[in-house]
Amino acid sequence: MNPSRRQLFSTLAALAASPARAARRPPNIIWFMYDDLGSAGLGCFGQQKIRTPHSDRLAREGTRLTACYAGGSVCAPSRSVLMTGLHLGHTPVRANAQTIPLRDEDFTVAELLKRAGYATGHFGKWGLGDAGSTGAATRQGFDEFFGYLHQTQAHNYWPEYLRDGEARFPLPANVGRRKGTYSAPLIAERMERFIEKNAARPFFLYASPTLPHALFHPPDNKPYDNQPWTKRQRDYASMVTDADAQLGRLLALLDKHGIADNTVVFCTSDNGGPEGPEGPFFETNGGLRGYKGSLWEGGLRVPMVVRWPGRVPAGRTDATPCYFADFLPTAAAIAGVKAPAVDGVSLMPAITGRGRVKPRTLYWEQSRWDSKTGLLREETLAQAVRQDRWKAIRSKPGAPLALYDLAADPHEDNDVAAANPKAITALERYLASARVPPRPHNNGNPEWVGRKDIPPSD
Repeated sequence: MNPSRRQLFSTLAALAASPARAARRPPNIIWFMYDDLGSAGLGCFGQQKIRTPHSDRLAREGTRLTACYAGGSVCAPSRSVLMTGLHLGHTPVRANAQTIPLRDEDFTVAELLKRAGYATGHFGKWGLGDAGSTGAATRQGFDEFFGYLHQTQAHNYWPEYLRDGEARFPLPANVGRRKGTYSAPLIAERMERFIEKNAARPFFLYASPTLPHALFHPPDNKPYDNQPWTKRQRDYASMVTDADAQLGRLLALLDKHGIADNTVVFCTSDNGGPEGPEGPFFETNGGLRGYKGSLWEGGLRVPMVVRWPGRVPAGRTDATPCYFADFLPTAAAIAGVKAPAVDGVSLMPAITGRGRVKPRTLYWEQSRWDSKTGLLREETLAQAVRQDRWKAIRSKPGAPLALYDLAADPHEDNDVAAANPKAITALERYLASARVPPRPHNNGNPEWVGRKDIPPSD
């Protein structure tokens, strides 16, 4: 551990042990994240065909952030931003790269909360370091982990094993590509067990079920068996509703233990919705341009609901632009500890309706990963930036910026760069120093490179 990180840990530990903190119990924090849901995937964000009653309940009892963005347009980069509070020009994992791990010197929100006295648990898909690497979840601040450490393995809902910490948790009924044990209920059960076990102390639960990520292989199509849709559409819808039911069981446990009023629940998706036949059919991106994997609004915009009874207004909406890098400083503010310097800012003014969020620029990029060598190249394929009403996209290195006025053109139909040279100049100035080159390293687990029996990374 380097000296600066050790010093930060010592400071947080001292804060956690102070008499002032001992006088009250810090709020619990739950981050519940759908996988590939899209900004209009929930009923409370306009979904008309898929049932999401528990997520919709959160919206009635909390605040919807209607201009929320994921950390990236695909899985691992988005989650790296979420965990580190650093945008894609600074965060360690910038591509779905089978899997480039977080390093020991990287600092996560789980480490911050653990040092603040929280029990920390992550269940579902991690994607930031496989077993045996520095990036494994239990080496990055989590007391417990159960699910898929490796993001590409998480494409399969009937795997031969899951990970319990870093140990293999065998599923013998699935050996030989059989479909004997569906993974989603096992992961959901561990989420519930974590709350039961830690109900009497502060806890941070990072719940990221892989649902409804493709491949779409649920055990059945309930409750959509009789819908006149394609099988793929029924599969997708049933997986969304299954994830929503998991959220419902977590909320019921908070009620059971009388801790709902002292628990902040965030509900979102890791990136935009899919482009396949189910995406347009369900209008998962609400008509925005683009889908998962793009830097258009449809690839980056996600739903966000925050509930904290008595502190977060019920039934309210807030249009403050925000993104996953804001979670770490927001969690620090909730826990009452100091956050390290990161790219995000605290969203407490937006979620409580008191004051304004500190202005800043939101940044995304897409990087290239070489599947033959397992190395992340240092070039950037595309960049996007949002500054107040302006959204700019550079489609490839050296290309001019396209500029969109999101206040007047949320679908990004009209490039207004030529008419707004001052805005372009300001954004170019920001982009000139927005990123540092990623540190090249292999993926920490060479056995995964070139595997033919694993579905390709999304």
